[in-house]
Amino acid sequence: MSHEGIRLVSAEEAQREPAPELPREAVTPAKVRVHQTTGEGLEIDWKDGHQSRWTFAWLRNGCPCATCHEEREAEGREPGVPKAKATSLLPMYQAPARPESASPVGNYAISFKWNDGHTSGIYSWEYLRRHCQCETCRMERSR
Repeated sequence: MSHEGIRLVSAEEAQREPAPELPREAVTPAKVRVHQTTGEGLEIDWKDGHQSRWTFAWLRNGCPCATCHEEREAEGREPGVPKAKATSLLPMYQAPARPESASPVGNYAISFKWNDGHTSGIYSWEYLRRHCQCETCRMERSR
């Protein structure tokens, strides 16, 4: 259950070890590029020299808002993994995820207004860095 920024967690989740804090340079963007026109996605060059890229599909499926987080958790999906498609004879067309706009949120995050009308996700720089999609970061997370 959630309500505007409040998320209730299970006892199991509350017992998990918190993730180690990332160095400030690792979660501070030097340059942010939202490739809205081309539909390529989001790129961030971090102050520590690392570069991250996400597709818009990953970002929409990885929305960190409480509602999306709870839905993913209930279905056992990781951030960025799409919902299972209904197995019907005539699946409905769904337009690819694209932001209609992107806005900074203070100095700590970015938010998107998605073409499906969703607007409540705030993607903190830390969240994005922790979910970097480069091969090196994905391999480190799988360990």
